[in-house]
Amino acid sequence: MNFSYIGEIAALATAFLWMLSSLCWTSAGERIGSLAVNVIRLLVALPMVMAYLWLTEGVVAPFSASANTWFYLSLSGALGFFVCDLLLFKAFLLIGPRLGMLILSLAPPMTALIGRFFLEEHLTLLNWLGMALTIAGVAWVVLASSTQAGTGCRYVFTLRGGLLALFAAACQACAMVVAKMGLKEKISAIAATEIRLIAGLGCFLILLLILRRYPMLFKAAKDRRAVGIIVFGALVGPVVGVAMLMVAISHIQTGLAQTFLALSPVLIIPFMRLLYKERITLHAVAGALLAFAGIALLFVKKSGIS
Repeated sequence: MNFSYIGEIAALATAFLWMLSSLCWTSAGERIGSLAVNVIRLLVALPMVMAYLWLTEGVVAPFSASANTWFYLSLSGALGFFVCDLLLFKAFLLIGPRLGMLILSLAPPMTALIGRFFLEEHLTLLNWLGMALTIAGVAWVVLASSTQAGTGCRYVFTLRGGLLALFAAACQACAMVVAKMGLKEKISAIAATEIRLIAGLGCFLILLLILRRYPMLFKAAKDRRAVGIIVFGALVGPVVGVAMLMVAISHIQTGLAQTFLALSPVLIIPFMRLLYKERITLHAVAGALLAFAGIALLFVKKSGIS
């Protein structure tokens, strides 16, 4: 039973890695824009994953996986890497990574609601209380931040940025439930990650073609500093971080995995102070902790399910 918490440990590692990557996306996005960051990070991450899969499994892509697995994981990748991240990265530029990640912490209760219908996970009165605490914590921080303009905070809450982050949370919740469906067949975490990356990158390439934004991409790729930041962010986020997430949701409930990911807004607070000199108020800390307490309560009576 010593390894019975492998899912929880993987989810906790994901929270830390995603926190680091959110700082990278914000920093690079300020230089070259959110759309360019989205595309370049996937272009960097995919070869990394393919190389690792070749070294560990002897194939460059999991072609042996069933069509059903490819369908669900591809759909999950389109929702997670494309729709969710497109919205979230823009939100980062408007309200900052701390507030963006905090609003993204609403994904667990959303996942619970969706999982109730698609994964037969039923909610209890305690679950609903957890949701209420989570929403209250997020609202507390958002409302406190919206009154801090000109008081030392680099980013403040805006309705547009908040809605983008909220829709991103909904997309992430859907992506996790769909990914769980795709992981019913035995497939390695890195192989599942590659399928999701391929789908997400494909969506972005089509979008660039429709918008005729390829010249913008080539120009952005010439910014060496931004590309360097993206390479590091791609390694800790879409590669290692997402692989850890696939390990997590293959061992525990999707909602429980999302609970651990909700630690990101708490973990990011000291980094915002160190990197951006942002003044962090007691309201921000208390609201973040309340949000996480609500998420923890949401799943406190749920045991991990493979």
